[in-house]
Amino acid sequence: MENTLIDKYFNAIRNGDVEKVANLVDVQPELVNVRDQRGSTPLILAAYYDQLGVVKVLVENGADVDAKDASGNTAMMGACFKGYKDVVAYLIDKGANVNETNSNGATALVYAATFNNKEILMLLLNNNADKTIQDVRGNTAETQAKLQGLNEIVEILQS
Repeated sequence: MENTLIDKYFNAIRNGDVEKVANLVDVQPELVNVRDQRGSTPLILAAYYDQLGVVKVLVENGADVDAKDASGNTAMMGACFKGYKDVVAYLIDKGANVNETNSNGATALVYAATFNNKEILMLLLNNNADKTIQDVRGNTAETQAKLQGLNEIVEILQS
């Protein structure tokens, strides 16, 4: 595939150009799960940039909701890291695994806790996020919240 087409495609994703992304995927369905230079899929990129409309187009066209980038991060992890609750809710609704781990063993719950996002934390917990998963250092979401001094998050995770 031509690099200029790929570049235009990824730029359309970043910019939230739903129509352009939909048209490109319609013409070349293999674009749905193509990777950029960093190993990110279109869905991971769309989630990271809070482009819910693009996320929907990609998922409706067969994007792998649990695909990982070169660091093992998923679209849900990116949305949790950035604090995009609507994207997280949509991905959960479409069957994304809330307990997926990246290469450091972190989960979406760890990101929600670390970045003090109570709404996303509650959404994940209400959808069976596992509070006991430990990263490669043996830290859980609760441990990360304690390290950040996020007492309200710690209390939620302890309940």
